[in-house]
Amino acid sequence: MSAAVTRMAVKTATEGQFVTLAIDREVFAVPVESVLEILDMRQASKIPEAPPYLLGLIDLRGRSIPVLDLRVKLGLPAVPPTETTRILVLEVTIAGRPLVLGLVADRVIEVMALSPDEIEPAPDIGVRWRSEYIMGVGHRDGRFVIIFNLARLFSEGDTAALFDTAAAA
Repeated sequence: MSAAVTRMAVKTATEGQFVTLAIDREVFAVPVESVLEILDMRQASKIPEAPPYLLGLIDLRGRSIPVLDLRVKLGLPAVPPTETTRILVLEVTIAGRPLVLGLVADRVIEVMALSPDEIEPAPDIGVRWRSEYIMGVGHRDGRFVIIFNLARLFSEGDTAALFDTAAAA
């Protein structure tokens, strides 16, 4: 696929509204339509033999939700929660199946609209995360916003563990 076709596909697929969040000093975004709600940080019930990034389960109105530490998933060190730490409850389609999960972010910033002209495809080099995690990079007022590809943020092993955790809860 040519770079122009890839750029056009990325822009078409990602235009719209995004919830921006901070991890360390980086700003990331997820499509607003994936966000069910944003919660204050709360204690998760630990799950035996869970991967290090899986903090455990929280109860959300009688529904068990697996919660992931996005810092750890991205290879950053875990840090204690602060008053700005939030859990974004998302519905993500992974391997053709919907999954509701929580992602812990250092803070939620805002809802941001990005036009197609403000989004470029993910770079192959120059980022510290695997490029398949990134759908595109938004540009606004001299700032970069890394737009997650939520379906690819989780490997097949991650997906199996998350579905198993959600089913067992």
